[in-house]
Amino acid sequence: MIHWRSILAVLTVLMLPMAAAAAPAGQVVIAQGVDPTTLDIMNQQETPASVIGRHIFDGLVERDQSLKIVPALAAELPKLIAPTTWEVKLRKGVKFHNGEDFNAESAKFSLERVKDPKMRASSNFRPIDRVEIVDPYTIRVHTTKPWPTFVTIMAFAQASMYPPKAYAGKEPADISRQPIGTGPYKFVRWAKDEEIVLEANTAHWRGAPAIKTVIFKPIPDDAVRVAALQNGEVDVAVNIPPHLANPIANHPKLFLSTAPSIRTIQLMFQTHEFDPKTHKATGPYKGLTADKRIRQAIQHALDVDDIIKNVMDGKAMRVATMLTPMHFGFDPALKPIKQDLGKVKKLLAEAGYPNGIEITLNGPQGRYVRDKEVAEASAGQLTKAGIRTTVKTYEFVNYLNTLTYQHKGGPVWLIGWGTPTLDAETVYGPLFTDGANLTTYMHPDINGLVAQAQTEMDEKKRREIYHRINKIWIEDAAAAPLYQQLDLYGANKRLNWKARSDERIQAWDMSLKGGK
Repeated sequence: MIHWRSILAVLTVLMLPMAAAAAPAGQVVIAQGVDPTTLDIMNQQETPASVIGRHIFDGLVERDQSLKIVPALAAELPKLIAPTTWEVKLRKGVKFHNGEDFNAESAKFSLERVKDPKMRASSNFRPIDRVEIVDPYTIRVHTTKPWPTFVTIMAFAQASMYPPKAYAGKEPADISRQPIGTGPYKFVRWAKDEEIVLEANTAHWRGAPAIKTVIFKPIPDDAVRVAALQNGEVDVAVNIPPHLANPIANHPKLFLSTAPSIRTIQLMFQTHEFDPKTHKATGPYKGLTADKRIRQAIQHALDVDDIIKNVMDGKAMRVATMLTPMHFGFDPALKPIKQDLGKVKKLLAEAGYPNGIEITLNGPQGRYVRDKEVAEASAGQLTKAGIRTTVKTYEFVNYLNTLTYQHKGGPVWLIGWGTPTLDAETVYGPLFTDGANLTTYMHPDINGLVAQAQTEMDEKKRREIYHRINKIWIEDAAAAPLYQQLDLYGANKRLNWKARSDERIQAWDMSLKGGK
């Protein structure tokens, strides 16, 4: 007869290798194009910072690999219990990296902080009125009006949960230097413009991640970033230049992972001046793009199909607005504008410039796939059409801090926009309404319709409102939409990993083949 102690001993031995294999191991280096402006994740609106922030912090909800919203620090999806009240049950037993308990106090502190107008992401959270603590693990979020996208907005990285005791009274710079979350990775150090180092949180509520150390490196230059991937210096590289996609796909030690992106690339126009603190319009822009005819001339001077073919190597898709087919509010009946040089000449003459105009096109370098080259190709087309264009490119953090966050991108500026809500609200709201954090454009009808859509709980009616906004946006030449990105990532074959359409690179979804 086999004694129970013998069985237990055998089981213990059998379980030992499994436990060892489950412990975090190894290191992964991820090369993004740019360094973040901050690690106070509430105080930014840029994907590279949000990607890193998602490792350190958790939110109430998140999107899974299929982009479906699922609970995270919420024990279940939030419930609407009154027209302006959402109830959220919170996950128990979760601790911040500093040992503080996550509870209703944490959620109240975090949501009330992110809606503060001082936060750069606050325009997305304006409807929050107050947060009520029902019990230690239940909150009710009271809103100033019905808010149909509450749950999807809670999936933003900016809606991360912060430790109230550690962060009470702290300024964004203090939090950026020492980010403390409940996330799958703990912050170790940030050497500006060199690397951000994270270590696995073995006590994470989801379980310990497979990778022990994750390093994010900013490498703005495409060629340098690809070379680092080929040389084994980095394991994942973003924004692979389209012409290098096949060499990476055929490389013996690398693989190419692609995903149709939620991000669109466009040329934005300045039509008004805005106060950088209140974000309110102070008057019309004194430059050429205040005139709709000039904006329309720029739209019709562009041959976007040529840019996609010759700059993006065919790896992008044309769009009529800034909404992709994945977005709520997308209208498949709308078609992209085609180049019409005769119309450009006519519009310029009607605006009083029969001999053409001179403008500046501002843009980042190293943030988006071939962003500088796209700006230069656009400028070449504009110049040939009589819109003599000078390109100025900037390092991305400088671009954000000195131009876009200050409402000074004009007259024309290039930006990519990929909103993880997959909803028109977070395209039109932050970029095209008065009082929004990043806007350089305003139209009273769009202001009113966006406000109407933000309180419309009937999905069909809300879609109809956004279809109306789409048409006004096109007719008023609010921007010059270029294309939807096809995201291209290069990765080392030692990794198990697959690209997502929302640009989130999540190390806790990675593992090393063979556990090495």
